[in-house]
Amino acid sequence: MKGDGYAILVYLVYAAVAIGLTVWLARTLFNSGQVFLDDVFEGKQKLAESVNRLLVTGFYMLNLGYALFIIRSKSDLDAFGAVQFLINRLAILLLTLGAIHFVNVFVFWRIRAHRERIDAPVAPQYVIKEGGAA
Repeated sequence: MKGDGYAILVYLVYAAVAIGLTVWLARTLFNSGQVFLDDVFEGKQKLAESVNRLLVTGFYMLNLGYALFIIRSKSDLDAFGAVQFLINRLAILLLTLGAIHFVNVFVFWRIRAHRERIDAPVAPQYVIKEGGAA
């Protein structure tokens, strides 16, 4: 196999791995994220479920779109170059999506922290009067 054959093989393997990773990660994030979102949107179960579904939908669009965007390769790849290219593109994909995931977690953590500040009980205020009986 030469040139275009390796490039086509890389595209097929990359597409299979990217789609498989996307499906696996989306399911993992959906299942594990529900508990987190239930806590963030305390008492608003339907809102938490809706946000979770929207996040997974956005994850599919972002992940698959980005995966397809970064797959551009040269057509004259040898076997080593094809493997190297495939690993490089999968690494870029995973690093980027990991960074985006941590940004999402940070945003929801901030929402939760803000809610906890609002819900925190206010300490009683004591007024000390100056002067007293002598």
